[in-house]
Amino acid sequence: MTINKAVFAGSSVNLEGRPAARLPEFAFIGRSNVGKSSLINMLCNNHSLAHTSATPGKTLSINHFLINNEWYLVDLPGYGYARISKEGRAKLASMIRDYACNSPQMMILFVLLDSRLELQKIDLEFLQMLGEEGVPFAMIYTKADKVGSTVLQERIERNNKILLEYWEELPPVFTTSSRTAAGREEVLSYIEEILKLQNS
Repeated sequence: MTINKAVFAGSSVNLEGRPAARLPEFAFIGRSNVGKSSLINMLCNNHSLAHTSATPGKTLSINHFLINNEWYLVDLPGYGYARISKEGRAKLASMIRDYACNSPQMMILFVLLDSRLELQKIDLEFLQMLGEEGVPFAMIYTKADKVGSTVLQERIERNNKILLEYWEELPPVFTTSSRTAAGREEVLSYIEEILKLQNS
């Protein structure tokens, strides 16, 4: 897939506030500081599209980016750490769950995992929630350039072993690097395949 156009289409805090045009949506989420904004910018080949920050937890709304006038890339708030109140974290969690479970246009939710870390408890809990709610998702390991290929493969295999305790079949898995653009074509090709199935 070639991305010729990627523009910010609006922010919202609930489903009703989404852009009026109903198009297929591909959403991205992960723990704070997993490299979500950098990944989105890399996929769109636009380093200023999603705002990156040294401070985790900056995305506090649902951000839609219109891609090629055909589909939305959706940037969701990170789950986990954010320098906001307990009440604010609860609102974010409710916003994320409502979108993930109730958006009719969402085709797949990409859950980002840091390649440098073992599967965290909060990641597993979030993935379990998606499974319980029947939300279609895939996993993207970010920052793959920060670890060796052998270490990364062993980590993915250990994580898969944990996930197979809860799922009979594993979701699609991608490895990416925002610095080297590794995995970009694989993720975009996967999105393209889903769009073709949607239109067939």
